[in-house]
Amino acid sequence: MTHEEKALSYFKDKFHCSQSVLAAYADELGLTEEQALKIAYCFNAGMRKGEVCGACSGALMVLGMLYGQADKNDLDSRNCANQMTDRFLNRVKELNGTYICNEILGCDITTQKGVEYAIKHELFTTTCRDMVALAVQVLEEIIE
Repeated sequence: MTHEEKALSYFKDKFHCSQSVLAAYADELGLTEEQALKIAYCFNAGMRKGEVCGACSGALMVLGMLYGQADKNDLDSRNCANQMTDRFLNRVKELNGTYICNEILGCDITTQKGVEYAIKHELFTTTCRDMVALAVQVLEEIIE
């Protein structure tokens, strides 16, 4: 099963976008499924504020685990992770126009009216699913 298939399977099982992306890579990152799901939980729906898409946040967690700085003197990994972050977000923006949750959904999910709109138009199940797939595709492009 590919990472994209795994992520979409988690999403189909009603896990959030952020959880789905990080959990799809858990084994390679040395995380248990439970750890990945818990770590990524609070990043769904742009941290529940419609900010950076949760699927993108999950992907950035993967990049952080792969390339992030863990030693205060390791400036190479800091620079590498910063470059990877920029590459990822720039590519998502290039392909999708934005990586901001409210802009992707076309409504303000911090309001009841926005949530109702998203539910009525099935945005959380269709648009968010598409963003999970896109986040993994861009992630795969970057880490290859």
